Amino acid sequence: CGMKYRLARIFNRDSGRTLMLAIDHGYFQGPTTGLERIDININPLVPETDALMLTRGILRTTIPPACQKPIVIRASGGPSILKELSNEEIAMDIEDAVRLNVSAMAIQVFIGGEFETRSVHNMTRLVDMGMRYGIPVMAVTAVGKDMVRDARYFRLACRICAELGAHIVKTYYVPEEFDTVTSSCPVPIVMAGGKKLPEMDALTMAFNAVQEGAAGVDMGRNIFQSDAPIAMIRAVHAVVHQRIKPAEAFKMYQSLKGKKK
Repeated sequence: CGMKYRLARIFNRDSGRTLMLAIDHGYFQGPTTGLERIDININPLVPETDALMLTRGILRTTIPPACQKPIVIRASGGPSILKELSNEEIAMDIEDAVRLNVSAMAIQVFIGGEFETRSVHNMTRLVDMGMRYGIPVMAVTAVGKDMVRDARYFRLACRICAELGAHIVKTYYVPEEFDTVTSSCPVPIVMAGGKKLPEMDALTMAFNAVQEGAAGVDMGRNIFQSDAPIAMIRAVHAVVHQRIKPAEAFKMYQSLKGKKK
């Protein structure tokens, strides 16, 4: 069916995992560092990724129509970084997702946030719409500034998303007990890259997440804000699909970065 076909496009047939490139930050941050010129900085990275997470505005205006990569479309929005972020709503019609031939729709879920119930119901409504057309939903666990980022919180957030119908959950890695987050969630978990880290740290985080049960990573800033984004995305790809060790992946990154010069 359409649902299985779309999920099979996102996840690599051999490894069962995915490397998504997240470039949807502008939906609430505007032109964040590294995304000012997507046509110049991001389009060269597109062939290297398994799936592309972005807004419909960027897909229509900036991504070449010949792009064959599966699209994970940002389907929620509303507040900017100037306001309360949990006050989101569904920001696109399901028919437009169909027109764009997307492989999944992504929506923020703010467990513990001020507008928690609204964001959960946004997700369940999107799941219902997606089920009618065979389009899966990826719930993205959003953490408020004052909330504790630990395994207990992420077990709660990820399980709620899965229980209420999400087909994929995107969440953050935590160094302690992340395996309990993945094992207690019955749908694939994709690790969010989060803020920019030194390359070795980002590769280590990706490796640990996959080792502890993640079905891949959805990275943005740790790739497009890197000194050598193509080298970095190739190194992350090797970690995700071949499970190469972080030290080896970092050597690969340095070697590819050197060739660029």
